[in-house]
Amino acid sequence: MVASVPRLEDPPGAAFLLAALGAHAAARFTERIAALDLTPAQTGLLRAIAADPGQSQQTMAQLLGTPPSRLVGLVDSVADRGLVERRRNPGDRRLHALYLTEDGEAIMDRISTVGREHDEAILRSLDTDDQARLRALLLRVAEDQGLTPGVHPGFRHI
Repeated sequence: MVASVPRLEDPPGAAFLLAALGAHAAARFTERIAALDLTPAQTGLLRAIAADPGQSQQTMAQLLGTPPSRLVGLVDSVADRGLVERRRNPGDRRLHALYLTEDGEAIMDRISTVGREHDEAILRSLDTDDQARLRALLLRVAEDQGLTPGVHPGFRHI
């Protein structure tokens, strides 16, 4: 007796498509930022610091959903490259506040360009209205799922 081959869902479910496109988009983004000698985690950290400079490492770890001990190594990796600096928090000298350096700001400009190019490449099959509609729908789903806006959930696994 010949075993039957399971039939693939046709059309695939939306969750499957989101996962497949997410994995594809993440892999392509990783390739793009590798040209800047950055990892996705470093890029996300730089974006978070740029969005709200002066936050403590502890606050940044909470925002990103990563253990503080793991964030220290990540901050070290970008600080060693001169992209981020730690400054003593004037309100609590036990804490370090995180800021982009001039080089960090310059690389953020390049990250922004890479991000826009990446977005355009991934969504090139959609017209402007469809792209806006897709973003609005995805934002609504992300909010419903309790995702932190602008923070990749992969930080929980760094």
